[in-house]
Amino acid sequence: MPPPFQQPVVMPDDGSTADKTTETATDESSEPVAESTHPRLNAVVERMDGFVNLIEVAAGALFALLFAVGVFDLGLQIWEATLSGSITDPTTVIGFIDVGLLLLIIVEIYQTVVAYIKENDTRRIVRLVIYTGVIAVVRKVIIFRTSEYGSSGDALIVAVAYGILTLGLVALLYVDRQTSNTGQ
Repeated sequence: MPPPFQQPVVMPDDGSTADKTTETATDESSEPVAESTHPRLNAVVERMDGFVNLIEVAAGALFALLFAVGVFDLGLQIWEATLSGSITDPTTVIGFIDVGLLLLIIVEIYQTVVAYIKENDTRRIVRLVIYTGVIAVVRKVIIFRTSEYGSSGDALIVAVAYGILTLGLVALLYVDRQTSNTGQ
């Protein structure tokens, strides 16, 4: 009996089967894909795939909308700070940077969703997730204030954790670049 991803070849002249087997389907990585023998099951799976794709597109649209609203809001905040004269306050500027980095995180999440929709390149998707993490940690480091913590020891623990996260993400980026350069 052939493996589940292979079926006997039907000869066109008499309908008999030959000893050879062929693969019924392949995915993008050229690996055999099992084809179900249950048409109803295939139809249900196709509907579920369509539903998941629809949700992915909706999520992408939601992130694009959030980005547009965020950019508009940031512009309003900058305009109001300029009119009130608080634009020169370092805390206000840090607030703008915080919002700007949050918008970059939204863009990276949007790009990750689009990558899921368009392709199956896991390396690119993982790279986008790492970039999102780097931006998120950098955002937290930039807005880090020791006065927000109960003691200097608590602030030190959080600062060390941010440092470890940053180093870990940078190490992941380095490893990804090295493996990309060697063609693995």
